[in-house]
Amino acid sequence: MLIEITKPDFVFENESGCLKQLVHDGWKQVNVITSLAGSKRGGHYHKFNKEGFYVVDGCFTLSVWKGAEKEAYEMKAGDMFVILPYVFHTFDYKEDTVLVSMYSQGVELSDTEKDIWTEGE
Repeated sequence: MLIEITKPDFVFENESGCLKQLVHDGWKQVNVITSLAGSKRGGHYHKFNKEGFYVVDGCFTLSVWKGAEKEAYEMKAGDMFVILPYVFHTFDYKEDTVLVSMYSQGVELSDTEKDIWTEGE
């Protein structure tokens, strides 16, 4: 598999609502991403980072590939997964979507370089 399907570290629910602890260590950068239905993002890979995602709301098709190996997943609210280094990834949003994304090292390598690579790099 080119991705790891994961789960929140801890979930507490009662009559007042729900608390989900996504992770408690291992991540240095956390982002919230909003994407509109019909949009497409990605088309790149990371050399130095594992990138984790938690789908807060919405749904999309995740396409991943490395060499000749290709996989596609339908992701929806509540899904959590990790994309490994050197795995290309593209998100095709079917609905307006909110994601939490987490980088193991952080995407900024320097003031001018980022750990975002496209084909041929």
